[in-house]
Amino acid sequence: MDLQKNIERLLDMESIKNLRIRYTHALDSMHISEAITVFSADAFCQTDRDPWIGRNAIRQGLEKAFKDYDVENYGSYPFMHIVSNHLIEFKNDYQATGKCYLVDTVTQREKDEFPLLLLGVYIDEYEKINGQWLIIKSHLNVNWPERNY
Repeated sequence: MDLQKNIERLLDMESIKNLRIRYTHALDSMHISEAITVFSADAFCQTDRDPWIGRNAIRQGLEKAFKDYDVENYGSYPFMHIVSNHLIEFKNDYQATGKCYLVDTVTQREKDEFPLLLLGVYIDEYEKINGQWLIIKSHLNVNWPERNY
């Protein structure tokens, strides 16, 4: 690869990593409309619930999850999704796969309660659509407290 291609690949990698970071900040602060922008219009998303297909279904699923965990009705940060250890592999200039760790915590528990909700790995597929990287498929493998795979 030449220098220009290497630079473009690094920029693409950062754009892809930033998808999960943008998603978690938007979700945790209840900016669901912003959170779903990291997904393609027809994205497939499988969490610890039934799969969601398309942005509208993803929006509805995230809104329900937020409501389920916002027991104190604070309107933001009922949970905090912490992502790390991103690994991105390019198939070509317009497609990539990746995974990252998820530490999911619950903030509306008593001080003496364990705040950890789950440990998992997001396994994603990405596509560059109209010059923008988006998640086209996402699967959350839960490793703790109970494996879902």
